[in-house]
Amino acid sequence: MKKFKNLYPEITTFENLYLAYRQARKGKRTKAPVADFELNFESHLLSLQEELLSLTYKPGPYRSFIIFEPKRRLVSAAPFRDRVVHHALCRVIEPIWEARFHSHSYACRVGKGTHAPFPPMCGNSREPGIA
Repeated sequence: MKKFKNLYPEITTFENLYLAYRQARKGKRTKAPVADFELNFESHLLSLQEELLSLTYKPGPYRSFIIFEPKRRLVSAAPFRDRVVHHALCRVIEPIWEARFHSHSYACRVGKGTHAPFPPMCGNSREPGIA
């Protein structure tokens, strides 16, 4: 199995942080924290990059709230700049992990999901009434 070393420089490049910022803002551009970050995104990204490179980055406090659909549950949301860091990390490590996952593993994977395993399962079924 191939080993990957020294990925941190790749995670902290400005290009990776910029692309991570673009992913993190998808569907959230009307939210106030995202709009505030976007007003001066270059300086925010440079500041974030400097904190990451100098190892002084500290995650911010999570905001907790309750949602009721489909059932009552507590959700904790990271601040937007932390979401940018999450996306920057995932952009680098996700392709490495994806290559190692079994093809019939579906949970929390891009392009897969809860209902993805059903067509292959149903196609292999010989019982009448199961499509």
